[in-house]
Formats: sequence, structure tokens, C-alpha cells
Amino acid sequence: MNFPPLIDELEDAIAHGTPQRRAEILQNITDIFVVGSADYSNTQIDLFDNVFIRLANAIETSARAVLATRLATNSHAPSMISRNLATDDTFSVAGPMLQHSQKLDDKTLVAVARTQTQRHLLAISLRNSICEEVTDILLERGEKPVVLSAANNPKARFSEAGYRTLVERSKGDEELATSVGLRRDIPRLHFMRLLVRASHAVRNKLEAASPAMSSAIEDVVSEVANMILDQTGSARSYSAARAHVEALRAARQLCESDLATFATTEQAEEATVTFAVLCNLPIETVERAMGQDRAETILVLAKASGISWPTVKAILRMRAGVRGISPGEIEQAHEAFSRLKPAIARQVIEFQSKRSRGARLHQHIARPGSKVPEVSGRVASCLRP
Repeated sequence: MNFPPLIDELEDAIAHGTPQRRAEILQNITDIFVVGSADYSNTQIDLFDNVFIRLANAIETSARAVLATRLATNSHAPSMISRNLATDDTFSVAGPMLQHSQKLDDKTLVAVARTQTQRHLLAISLRNSICEEVTDILLERGEKPVVLSAANNPKARFSEAGYRTLVERSKGDEELATSVGLRRDIPRLHFMRLLVRASHAVRNKLEAASPAMSSAIEDVVSEVANMILDQTGSARSYSAARAHVEALRAARQLCESDLATFATTEQAEEATVTFAVLCNLPIETVERAMGQDRAETILVLAKASGISWPTVKAILRMRAGVRGISPGEIEQAHEAFSRLKPAIARQVIEFQSKRSRGARLHQHIARPGSKVPEVSGRVASCLRP
């Protein structure tokens, strides 16, 4: 490495040379570095680093872009110039470094991700390794191309908050939902949440992508269907309420307005029995749903049975009792109820019905010959933000 003559030329070019001359000097120094970089000592690489930094402040943007392109994929590239180029406001300079350079630390990537353009973010999303702190920012600031690129990057790591954001942003976006669902590292709970919100088209794409995916989806549905059976019901007697509801049904067909009336007038036992009849479920199943702290199981039962939101709201107000329910809780429940797909809710009920047919017939007050399904409580967790 014959540096002294080049250093002299560098000093002269910076002081008196034209942009073209400075670019030529830069090209010569870059050639020398690239050819021998694997054999240079740390001291020699530091010397190149100082030279590159001096030149970077004196050359045109186009020359900086060429330098960035040549250094970006070099694993021995000097650290200072790598960071200098990666933080450039001009994308043609920063882009290659942000996408390829191994010399950038997470602190630099975080700083760029928080301040730069969508093109900068997209370059970061294509890196061979991305930590959770960086992906959190990409998901927070990035538009769809950035988020989709990060979701499709198997080397990107996501935090719990990141996966919640991915699932939330997947709502109504089949392309993103498919990409998120196909990630091998997606936690099971987030996969469940994704499936609850996903369209049939997304689920079909997931199943078609891998034979194992079909089995995984079936396993999730199975898991989603178990929570209510694991919970303990109360010993409350519903004989009087059952007789009342049976009398109504004998006089005329029981309908949703009866349920709404019972809920509005806070006749809890009659409402529970009527809800069970309309849902075609055992009373104990609906009772457990009524007694849970969160409302999601009720939302699933109602959605699967075609019960409308005004009636569901009346049920939620009734079960809240003297504690009451805030407008915010009502709004959250309404949003969850709206995005829950009837087909998913019915599938969970049908799955559980295969487990419970026959054993619970004596608890069923619906018409003779009807099925006796149970429903999932774990779907509730899938709907939580």
C-alpha cells in the first residue's frame, strides 16, 4: 500500500482540485481498499477510514453514492465512513449502506429509522438482520410497503408489541395477513388472533403454502375450543327461569326480542336461559360466559348465533350490574364484535359440538333432535388488543 503519494494527491485535490479530480482520487483509494481489505490490519483500516471521511466531506453526492455502493457489501468497510454514509439524507447514498452494510450498529439504525424517509425505512426492512427495537419503529412509522417488507423478512425479529401491531395492521389486508401468518416465529397467541380476524382467502393461502400449515390451523381451532370446558360453572338453579322461557316458547316462537327484554329489565336468569336457547347451547355454557370478567365469549356466542349488537349491548349492561360498564368498554366490545367473523365463531362451536354431543343432552332445552355444541372461550383472548 503506497499511501504517501496518494495522501499528497488527496491534499492537493481537496484544496485545489475539481470535483472530477476529487472523484478520481476517491476511486483510486477505494480500489486499493477493496482489493486488499481482507488483509489489512485494524490500524490500516482506521487510516482508510480517516481518508474516506475527509473525502466524503469534499465530494459530490454522486461520488458519495458510488462510494456507498462499493463499501456497503464489504465486510471490512471502515466503521466511521459506513455510519457517515448511512445517515446521509440523500437516499442514493444512504440506501445501499442501510440495506447491506454489516458495520452499522443498532443505535445508528434506530436513529435513521426515527427520522428518515419511507425509502430509508424500506432499505432497513431488507437487512439481513434487524433487531426488535428497530422493527418496532418500522411498524410505527412505516407505510404498508415497509411493514410488508419487514413481515416478509425472515431475519427480522419482532417484539410482543411488534406482533400485536402486525396483527392489528393485518386487519382487512389479505397480503399482509398472509405474510404475518407464514412467519415461523409468530407466537401462538398472535397466530390465533390473526386467524380469528383473517378471511377465508387468507386461511386458504396459509394452508396452500405448506401442508403443515393446515394442521397448525386445525390445532389452533382445537385449542381455541377448550377454555370454557376448563372453567367451573356455578350451582345456580334455573328451574323457574326455564319454566318461564318454556311457557313463552310453547305460546309462540322464542325470538331475539325476548332476550333483549329480559336483559333490559335485568332478569338475568331468564336472559341466560333464552340466550342458551337462541344459541342452541347448554345453559352452563352461557352461564360461564356471563360470569367471565371479559366480554369476548359472549361476543363469540352472539356472533355465531346471529344475535344483533343492540341485544348484545343490553346483555353486557345487564351482566355489569351495579358496577356498570363504561362507554369505552362498550366501544371496545362493539369493535371486537364487528370484526369477529361469523364463520370463525360458528366453526369453533361446531368443533366443540363434536366433543360434547350426547354427554350434555340432559342440559339442553332446545328442540328435540338439535345438536348440543359448546363454544370457545379462548377466542376471547384472540380479540383482545
